[in-house]
Amino acid sequence: MDTTKASVNQELLEELLKRVEKPEDLLGPDGLLHQLKGALMQRMLEAEMTEHLGYEPHEPKGRGAGNSRNGHTVKTVTTDSGAVEIRVPRDRKSLFEPKLIPKHSRRLDGFDEKVLAMYARGMSVRDIEGHLRELYGIDVSPDLISRVTDSVMEEVREWQSRRLEAATARTCFVSPRAASRSCAPRCSSASRGAASRSRAR
Repeated sequence: MDTTKASVNQELLEELLKRVEKPEDLLGPDGLLHQLKGALMQRMLEAEMTEHLGYEPHEPKGRGAGNSRNGHTVKTVTTDSGAVEIRVPRDRKSLFEPKLIPKHSRRLDGFDEKVLAMYARGMSVRDIEGHLRELYGIDVSPDLISRVTDSVMEEVREWQSRRLEAATARTCFVSPRAASRSCAPRCSSASRGAASRSRAR
């Protein structure tokens, strides 16, 4: 039995399946869902650390604040569709207590469907805040929810932008004659972006 399909909303799966060539690209061990889970957890944990310390990474006001970031600890977390490896941020005073995944917890139920919802659909800030409140429960401050929401929105927008750019570049490469004049500027921009990243590597 495919436990991934059984544990998440079918409409959300169908929405994301439209964006991949085969189901394995979404649901496989190295598929899109696995990547999205890890990226989103990481963003949320980093936002929690920022809320804990009171300043962003490399922000000047953090100098002499008495506590600071101190690397990460690798941790494997089990979700509805399988395990994902994350890097939990640490602080020098060892006072940081993650809310999303507490120190001695290694399971996060209900995360997969919320990840699919946030990535597959154009959700409002209020929608994402609602999902995060369900994940965190009532034991967190409004400020933390607000900060994590901002971080999640940024991650989702970046992912959607990357997917759009990749799809546009692929269309232009496979069938340049099929691109309309209105699409030409986007194709050109996507191609330049891909070429720039290639030179950087």
